Amino acid sequence: MMSKFFYLFSVLSFFMITQTFSQGCSDAGFCTMGAMRPSQVYTKKINFRLRELELNYYSGSTKLTPTINAATVDFNFGINDNMSMQVKLPYMWIDGNLGRTSGLGDISLSFTRNIYTTENYHINATLGGKIPTNRSDIKEGANTDHTTTGEEAVLPMYYQTSLGSYDIVAGGAFISRNWMFAAGVQIALNENENTFATDDWDEYPDPHYLNSHDLATNLKRGTDIMIRAERAFHFSKWDIRLGILPIWRITRDEIESASGERIKPDNTTGLALTALGNVAYHFSTTHSIKFLYGFKITDRDINPDGLTRDDVVSLAYVVRF
Repeated sequence: MMSKFFYLFSVLSFFMITQTFSQGCSDAGFCTMGAMRPSQVYTKKINFRLRELELNYYSGSTKLTPTINAATVDFNFGINDNMSMQVKLPYMWIDGNLGRTSGLGDISLSFTRNIYTTENYHINATLGGKIPTNRSDIKEGANTDHTTTGEEAVLPMYYQTSLGSYDIVAGGAFISRNWMFAAGVQIALNENENTFATDDWDEYPDPHYLNSHDLATNLKRGTDIMIRAERAFHFSKWDIRLGILPIWRITRDEIESASGERIKPDNTTGLALTALGNVAYHFSTTHSIKFLYGFKITDRDINPDGLTRDDVVSLAYVVRF
């Protein structure tokens, strides 16, 4: 009876949320890398030699009109008994008032090692990075469905499929049967080449909408620190998790002014806090399906990187072999 109830609840929740939002949220990527990944299953005997392939779809709403979608292939495989490697390959498509873009997103690569284990918990550590697939300089009319100006103009960051920078990522996690606590840091190593400017869109009919996009001219993102706290509830084949995900930008973003001077705008630091719910159904020890919903509680005042998402809806199929 209990399993039927949770099955009905998850199915209804999925259709209600996708009909209401059809959208999701994201971060710079490190919150789903290695030891920081959500919904990790605790086992008394850790075995990194297992391989796991996850096919994931999410769709994200933003403060403005763009809807950001991604289909991601996430592959984890063991190197030895204590170390594993993760590769993430996302394909993104974005639709908003200024155009439609699509293409391969930033590639994530990380290595995770178990550094301490007991009968009750594991502690794992991750080191990795992200590789850009372009320089955040996609233009209107180039890889878009329509144009609104006489000449191609660079699109703002919400429409870019890549953050345009090489990033380094490090973190760790404490994982037990019922709890997971993780922390991580992500540092951008270089500037992108985004040159969005409202003056380049002089024929666009809504100047107010254009001015709502934060400038990110040759942006170098500030450093992010994340913490994940997650509580698991187990019901036979069902796995339900509730959590919070605070991300702090601890250093200010840096952009280039109209005069060519490097400046650090105010209000680009601070907390972005998201509440998360995850429901997983395990068909067997090797096949699972997962549904995640996240709701943004607070955000930074200014977001030149275009990473702000108001809600998250994610659906994934996982196979272990």
